[in-house]
Amino acid sequence: MATRRYTGTDGQSHAEQIELAPGTLMKTTSVQFNRAPAGRFSDWHVAPRRKFVITLSGRGEIELAGGKKITMQPGHINLVEDTTGKGHTTRVVGSEERVTISIPLADQTVTRGPTVGSSR
Repeated sequence: MATRRYTGTDGQSHAEQIELAPGTLMKTTSVQFNRAPAGRFSDWHVAPRRKFVITLSGRGEIELAGGKKITMQPGHINLVEDTTGKGHTTRVVGSEERVTISIPLADQTVTRGPTVGSSR
């Protein structure tokens, strides 16, 4: 399972749980490891590109439209597609730094709204 973040028709970032089919291959452009200290906060922003972000260690929290918060712990997979609109906030929670791996996708085509068959 992964959390897909997307921009809705209202211009706000939303999320849904999607299933990643075993064996699915996607073309990527690079891999980047990131470290963020405990307490780091990034105010409202959009993603610079369509990508996967996987938390390797530490914990994070993303706030979306309407105050909805999503907690990310090690192993949490995000498919980030909210590249327009108001965006989201990101916070490192707890006393440990958060280490993530970002994997930009070669296909930058973003589907607006929830996916068919999602488990929202």
